[in-house]
Amino acid sequence: MSTSSLADRVAASPAKAYVLGVGAALLALVAGSLLFPETVYDGFVWHYFWGPVQADAHSATCAIRQAGDTVYLYSQSDCAAAAEPVAYPGYTLVSEVGYVVTLVVALSGVVLLLRRLDLARTVDFYYALVPYFVFGGALRVLEDADNRMADVALFPYPWNTLLISPIIYFTVFALTLVAVVAAVWVARRGVVEEYRRPLFWFGVLLNVGSIAYLASLALAPDNPVTFYPQVITVMLVGTAAATAATWYLTKAFVPWVHEATGKAGIVVIAAHALDGVANVVGLEYMDVLGAGQDLIPKHPVNAFIVDVTGAVWPFLLVKLVAAVAVLAIFEQELFDESPRYAVLLLVAVTAVGMGPGTRDMLRATFGV
Repeated sequence: MSTSSLADRVAASPAKAYVLGVGAALLALVAGSLLFPETVYDGFVWHYFWGPVQADAHSATCAIRQAGDTVYLYSQSDCAAAAEPVAYPGYTLVSEVGYVVTLVVALSGVVLLLRRLDLARTVDFYYALVPYFVFGGALRVLEDADNRMADVALFPYPWNTLLISPIIYFTVFALTLVAVVAAVWVARRGVVEEYRRPLFWFGVLLNVGSIAYLASLALAPDNPVTFYPQVITVMLVGTAAATAATWYLTKAFVPWVHEATGKAGIVVIAAHALDGVANVVGLEYMDVLGAGQDLIPKHPVNAFIVDVTGAVWPFLLVKLVAAVAVLAIFEQELFDESPRYAVLLLVAVTAVGMGPGTRDMLRATFGV
């Protein structure tokens, strides 16, 4: 066996181990669902993961499992009286833990892929992906708006499940991966100088298309959605103010927090500031702004903070503190020794703030 052949096999071994490990976990989950459907599938997989997606896709108050079938209920009293498992649209603590585990596993796989493509050695790759963080939230609002157009829905069931959390994360990941591969392909064939510019602008184009569609609905004769410019103005100004204040305060008093991430930290803080501000405005000030009823919290953490404190603004404070705490974890050694993993951690940290924040901002802006 030649030296180069041995080196190729060694280089490929992490990928093989990853595929085998993930495959074994999926096989165990499928086998458990087939052998013990009521316990594993109905009581766990469906209850915490797929059931909430189905309930959301049908605009139901909740969904229940009866004799292996899914039944949709549309009143709180019926849902409260139903026997478990009962799935409500949105997240639970169990599902959020599951998604965090899935995210960590997915990041490991993406690192291996980027290593194969020889990408993401610097934060320039991270900056090129910023439009896709926004696109995830915008795409989710398309499904929200589509529910207002039952007769001419663009995404009827089951296709609308592709735009509902957590499935939408896989949808956006797939679209982003296609964009990355396409941008690298045209760059390596000399069509463009480097891949990051077309990657960035394609993401911008996706956002323009999504928001233009929402705007067209607001201008339609039957007016299925309503545009509230005062809402998005307040949210963007609030986000900019919260980001600037956090950035300058941390630079003044704990500058070491930004030593590894540099100006990328501004994007991370802005992502979570947007999520916090969008929640504060959407949950508490819609009526004040003349934009209809206040929204309801979609995540357990939001609801918990509101229930405990009796106010929404502490959620913004929690988001900003969390963003700074995460930035403090990054060390220069991580970027030096595992640059791709460090960049992807930045991507993940930003996406979980900017995606939900964009969705809440656009939901409130277009009254959906």
